[in-house]
Amino acid sequence: MIVPLHHQNKETAEQIRDVQIPAYQVEAELIGFDGIPALHETTEQLMQSGETFYGYRKDGKLAGVVAFETGENEDQAARANQIQITRLVVRPDCFRQGIAGELLRFVLALHGDETRYAVHTGAKNRPAIQLYEKYGFVLAGEREVAPDFYLAELIKEGGASR
Repeated sequence: MIVPLHHQNKETAEQIRDVQIPAYQVEAELIGFDGIPALHETTEQLMQSGETFYGYRKDGKLAGVVAFETGENEDQAARANQIQITRLVVRPDCFRQGIAGELLRFVLALHGDETRYAVHTGAKNRPAIQLYEKYGFVLAGEREVAPDFYLAELIKEGGASR
């Protein structure tokens, strides 16, 4: 079941961290880069985030998390109809159960057909890139953000119906 997460609550923020830290540890090993900001995020930093969070609960426990920011939350003068997916993580013991896809479909269904979606992931994170491509995201480019480490940006125009 997908539910809103009130990450300003310390207990909820700790539950989010309990999902994201092991998930980002797996990603760090996969891409050969442990500088993923959310991997080192404290509970207090998470509680202060301007993102909107939803969680996937399985057997009463948080199994996955998706978070996003709308265009008006971004520092740059971005399009008001852009959603930046900022994190999509699943507990490693729940990998390959369709949870990431359900969370992604949920976010896509929340917004109108005029919405543009953007997401970044490690360019070497093939499973994540394949997931986003499955839901209509297209690789828009890569940029080096640390020596020999590249982020891939993927874009999707339109809502869930596309």
